[in-house]
Amino acid sequence: MIRSKGIVRKVDGLGRIVIPVEMRRVFGIKEGDSIEIFSDSEQRIMMSKYVPGCVICGSVDQLQPALDKQLCKPCGVKIARSVKL
Repeated sequence: MIRSKGIVRKVDGLGRIVIPVEMRRVFGIKEGDSIEIFSDSEQRIMMSKYVPGCVICGSVDQLQPALDKQLCKPCGVKIARSVKL
């Protein structure tokens, strides 16, 4: 397996690292954006720009605010049809 060379950063005393400006530009990360941190194994930590999705199906398309959550339009329609007032 060939490993690509990345940018190396040290972790500071508070556990922080700096994401290089080049990477922030490529991924559209701005000050105040949320970053999701996860692992796919015991050896790898991965990060991605956090994009909240629909609380029901996880879709990131056609999102609408629903109380303090995000709901996609198709799920909103399904819920509205299932609720009998």
